[in-house]
Amino acid sequence: MIDTNTIQNILETARIDEVVGDFVTLKKRGANLLGLCPFHNEKTPSFTVSPRLGIYKCFGCGKGGNAVNFVMEHEHFSYPEALKYLARKYNIEIQEEEQTPEQVQALNEQESLYHVSDFAARYFADNLYNHGQGRAIGLTYFKERGFRDDIIKKFMLGYAIDEWTNFTDHAIANGYDKKYLESTGLTIVKEDKMYDRFRGRVIFPIQNISGRVLGFGGRTLSVDKKTPKYVNSPESEIYHKSNVLYGINHARTAIIGSDNCFLVEGYTDVISLHQAGIINVVASSGTSLTTEQIKLIKRYTRNITILFDGDSAGIKAAFRGIDMVLEEGLDVKIVLFPEGDDPDSFARKHRSSEVEDFLHKNAVNFIFFKTRLLLDETNGDPLKKAALIGEIVQSIALIPDKIVQSLYLKECSAILHMEETTLMNELNKIRRRNYDRKIKEQAAVAPEKVLVPPKPEPTESTEFDFFSTEYQEKDIIRLLMRYPQHVLTFEVKTDKEVQTYEFPVASYIVNDLRRDELHFRNPIFQKVFDTAAAAIDADTIPDETFFLYNPDKEISALAATMLTSRYELNDWSRVKIVVKNEADRLPMAVTHALLSMKLRVLEKKFDEMLASLKQAPDSEIMPLMSQQRKLQQKIERIAQELQRIVLR
Repeated sequence: MIDTNTIQNILETARIDEVVGDFVTLKKRGANLLGLCPFHNEKTPSFTVSPRLGIYKCFGCGKGGNAVNFVMEHEHFSYPEALKYLARKYNIEIQEEEQTPEQVQALNEQESLYHVSDFAARYFADNLYNHGQGRAIGLTYFKERGFRDDIIKKFMLGYAIDEWTNFTDHAIANGYDKKYLESTGLTIVKEDKMYDRFRGRVIFPIQNISGRVLGFGGRTLSVDKKTPKYVNSPESEIYHKSNVLYGINHARTAIIGSDNCFLVEGYTDVISLHQAGIINVVASSGTSLTTEQIKLIKRYTRNITILFDGDSAGIKAAFRGIDMVLEEGLDVKIVLFPEGDDPDSFARKHRSSEVEDFLHKNAVNFIFFKTRLLLDETNGDPLKKAALIGEIVQSIALIPDKIVQSLYLKECSAILHMEETTLMNELNKIRRRNYDRKIKEQAAVAPEKVLVPPKPEPTESTEFDFFSTEYQEKDIIRLLMRYPQHVLTFEVKTDKEVQTYEFPVASYIVNDLRRDELHFRNPIFQKVFDTAAAAIDADTIPDETFFLYNPDKEISALAATMLTSRYELNDWSRVKIVVKNEADRLPMAVTHALLSMKLRVLEKKFDEMLASLKQAPDSEIMPLMSQQRKLQQKIERIAQELQRIVLR
């Protein structure tokens, strides 16, 4: 358990803009920061971060909360794990008891997979320096590749001892269940036998954005051609290779700073470039580039530079993946290394300044690169050139921005010596074909959605509830969360004098609703009310942070929603125009919200009473009518009071 003082220290130290900025590219907009939401796919930024309030809110998907909520949501951490992550980020010491093997086994499934992966990474790394075989084989290999000790440790490189069950035996002896060893792929289980997947291999841990170990890549040092060169972790609950980019945890800040991401193929390409001072580099780890990986890069930059060796066949094979990058709206450049070199070998042969200079001077826009590469292969053949034009325009058609499309068409027409209108006609044909294909695909999946959209069957849940208090409840909770400690001042005139009363908003709302024995129909709103009431009963007036940093995730997420607005009021004071905000008329706003809810509740009671009158026996009609008149008078008084508030 983390003690309360440490939790408070973490919450007070963590800056929402810095925490979110590690994962999302943010730009200043007024008092807030704006970026593309990491929780859903969007092209127009709707993800807002408020440094003043310490919260984030997406107005597209609705997710919101504080720094802890963000880490929990983004990294799928538990509350304690999110606190530990922030503590590490801000160098806050956490005193904790070391977990026993029984406690390790008691962790939930996902956390257990993370823990066993982290344990394995540390064990393999330790072998490299503290085991004879690790030093003689693993460390020697990395040193021969020119890797410095600081780089080896930064990337957590390691070595798996070349024995059948060395790691498995060590893990089980330390309390790790073989179920999790098998689930992560570290141990292979066949019938009653177990053996290590990565034995006799140098190890490259694969980490997510925050540095948690998800899986491993293992390279054999054997010369036996029957032995696969690389073995990777299988898919698991925590490792999905299509969602991961090797080195992203080290590269993300540099990618944001340089507004560019270098993409390579293998682990050693990343490490060698990193050692050469090129930090904004990631690898697809030998897999074909996926949409998820592209979107991961897109969080930090819209510029991607793909590094290739001199093999033109390999470049052509990658065209499909590059087209996917264009489709996501990223600007793609290509760097081609000299024949016989790849990023790893080139970085090891040259000084850092030479590597950086080469990448800068040789980066070519992908559309132009593809055009020139294919044009060289046509050899003046008209049919081949016609096919080339179709392929080039097909790539241009994928670019979402129409202005960028037109600019590429103009440049390509000059390179191909073709009329721009001819290319434009071809582009329009491709657009029509793409549109027709999408319609057919949609029709095949759900034909009714393409032809005649089905009318939804009326259900009870879709019928309008005239007496619903949802809006009124939401308004009260919003005021409670936004202005809990603001003081309301009321003046009461008597025959002799004017008396002044002052109440904090939170206590006024709680006491007013308690007095009338009113409850919220929305369970989350009732939970917020009960939490605030408990604090007031303990002689504590809650503030904004009480809700924003509440351990209850529902309350903190709701607070983020209630305390943020998609729009900001312009500063009219510069032109000497005074615009009153809600805080200036708070007594009126709170009174209006409470009376509106009471009115809706009483109107519902009145309607129920009318229904009772129709079915009541004669003996009960007069008492019911008397109650109805009193209720009617109460409704009229509240309605008149609300009207006076509106007129003011």
